[in-house]
Amino acid sequence: MIETEADTRANRIDPVLHAAGWGVVEGSKVNRELICPGRITAGGARANPLSADYVLSYRDRKLAVIEAKRAGLGHTDGVGQAKDYAIRLKARFAYSTNGISWYGIDMQTGVEGDHALPFPTPEELWQRCFPEGNDWRDRFGAVPFETGGGKWQPRYYQHNAITAVLEAIAQDRDRILLTLATGTGKTSIAFQIAWKLFHASWNLGRAPTRRPRILFLADRNILADQAYNAFSAFPPDALARISPDEIRKKGKVPKNASVFFTIFQTFMTGTGEFTFQGYPPDFFDLIVIDECHRGGANDESTWRAILEYFRPAVQLGLTATPKRGANADTYAYFGDPVYTYALKEGIGDGFLTPFKVRQMASTLDTYRFSDEDDVVSGEIDPDREYTEADFNTRLVIDERELSRVHEFMDQIDQRQKTLVFCATQDHAARVRNFINQVKDNPDPHYCERVTANDGKVGEQHLREFQDNEKTLPTILATSHKLSTGVDARNVRNIVLLRPIKSMIEFKQIIGRGTRTFDGKDFFTIYDFVRAYQHFNDPEWDGEPLPPDEPAERGRPKGQGQDPPPGEPSGGTIGEPPDPTERIVVKLADGKERSIRYIASTTYWSHDGRPITAQEFMDQLFGDLGTLVASEDELRAIWSDPARRSAFIQRLIELGYDADRIEDMRRLIDAPNSDIFDVLAYVRFTLAPLTRSQRAEAARSTGLSGYEPEMREFLDYVLRAYEAHGIAELAPIKIADFLRIRYGGTNDAKRHLGPVPAIRDAFVGIQAHLFR
Repeated sequence: MIETEADTRANRIDPVLHAAGWGVVEGSKVNRELICPGRITAGGARANPLSADYVLSYRDRKLAVIEAKRAGLGHTDGVGQAKDYAIRLKARFAYSTNGISWYGIDMQTGVEGDHALPFPTPEELWQRCFPEGNDWRDRFGAVPFETGGGKWQPRYYQHNAITAVLEAIAQDRDRILLTLATGTGKTSIAFQIAWKLFHASWNLGRAPTRRPRILFLADRNILADQAYNAFSAFPPDALARISPDEIRKKGKVPKNASVFFTIFQTFMTGTGEFTFQGYPPDFFDLIVIDECHRGGANDESTWRAILEYFRPAVQLGLTATPKRGANADTYAYFGDPVYTYALKEGIGDGFLTPFKVRQMASTLDTYRFSDEDDVVSGEIDPDREYTEADFNTRLVIDERELSRVHEFMDQIDQRQKTLVFCATQDHAARVRNFINQVKDNPDPHYCERVTANDGKVGEQHLREFQDNEKTLPTILATSHKLSTGVDARNVRNIVLLRPIKSMIEFKQIIGRGTRTFDGKDFFTIYDFVRAYQHFNDPEWDGEPLPPDEPAERGRPKGQGQDPPPGEPSGGTIGEPPDPTERIVVKLADGKERSIRYIASTTYWSHDGRPITAQEFMDQLFGDLGTLVASEDELRAIWSDPARRSAFIQRLIELGYDADRIEDMRRLIDAPNSDIFDVLAYVRFTLAPLTRSQRAEAARSTGLSGYEPEMREFLDYVLRAYEAHGIAELAPIKIADFLRIRYGGTNDAKRHLGPVPAIRDAFVGIQAHLFR
């Protein structure tokens, strides 16, 4: 009998590890680990999930990965996988074994070769990984993660981030930076770090004599509140929310706690100066700065004094943005990140949702005054061409905005949650009104505005929008307030109606849609302002050096330049003031009906970069070349339901789901054609036929030889195919057709004959469709 891999593991590998103390010695664990679920594809399927056969952990540190093969295979067959898994998990050692022989790799030194048993014990492997002892590393390792009774387990990158920060603290670093894409759980990471520090009694005195005092510092109340709620596993008396109202009410600041939450503004007086509310500079042991790229780490920030005042504290910055010119100060202040997890990694691993971009160019992307238009207010410059940056700031044309609203409302599923980013708060109000005027849903709360001026009412709208159990409000119109840090998992559409000049803000806005949700295979960005050009930056998702900023003529480089939209010179995100003088133009009667839109789509490619529709088609051409050799083979596959189903599943795994194929139909101007025609056009340049043309051809060549009742049944099947597509020809649909037409299988057999004959006819007619 051939020994299976499961046999090898149970009878050969598990005893070796058990004998070495793995899973026996306190603090040691042997896990089979799902590293990542794989990129999200159509229908909630996953492509390329990764699992490690064995992950060996000791004191909450992943020390080794073992890839197992059955005894009949070579013991080094798993070396490639073991190395890949070890790199992802930041494990020092990788092993490959068939249970008979073992092969080991030191991922740090590069030394590798056959490994003789016995296998190293947990303590031996620990000493190899950390030959220089560190008491704090040991103490942190003795504190298990808080998993909520097993409900939460750290993803591999979260484990890496937590470990990297704790190691930096153990090494006495006082400025630490984590760079992780939006939606990857930075608050959960911060919680676990605080949890271990709290229970290990770490503090600035570097002696475990008291609990630490930790400050979570944000720049918005909603972010501080989200963090406060996320830390609920701590004892209630260990948490304190610092707010001006509470300070005024009690006449003093809270000090009798371990984890404090507040916003920068709490430490500011009404005159813009600082009051630190009675906290001495060394009061906090650790300060976690959320979204630190827009906070006090900026050299010019008015909040920088807060971090400088609490200089003795270890300061941990959390950001979603890689190093750019606009946030170089952040990296200069904290140093290089101790761990980075990028957006494309998150999408490729399946922890973030992929997206596509619909680029919406129009015939009114710029405006030059003509005499037939009416200047309602302000003074127009008849010789000036007004561009996107002018619209809704200097120039207001309501007919243009209404046409944009009509355009995206016609394209989206109006039941799906959507964020619309506008130029100003006034623009957001007008867009909200237009959406509510054209919506299908009769509810008056369908679309709401959430901006700084909306205050507590806006915050309530946001909380309701974030609640996945509620359907209203369905759309939020905002300007800058919702571009960062707001956790709303089920956002399906993002509409850009204002220029996005900052790469940092562009990535943050994309992050509003990347959070995963059941049934959410992708989200769509409707880009009316050419923000997609940020994708042309080859380093848009990497770690580029700060770019050189071109100096304006007569002005030294870096001086007097405008900050990114929504980011005042102090470096804090806020609402830019609405311009006081605006030009309002009313287009001539009927002119708004002449506005036309041209849409094109950008897709997410295999290698984690956005590509154009033409590149996507070229990629499909190349992939089809590996799947089908000839036109005849494609016809044969499509004529056989079982082979066709397997082929479609393979396409989905490669990223060509139903939605993308539908886009390809539109691209080749074949909206009523079969998937076969899309593939045949791309691979073999065959002119596409409509489903109706194929069905008519099948009727003329494929129905002869059958009894009248069977011909009527097959014609019924062909009509269903014409109306609804290839899914109607799947084998599982036979039972549905028989039930609908005859009431059930038994009655169908009296009309059509035995089930095998029905099945043969159902499959046989399909060959005539694709001749």
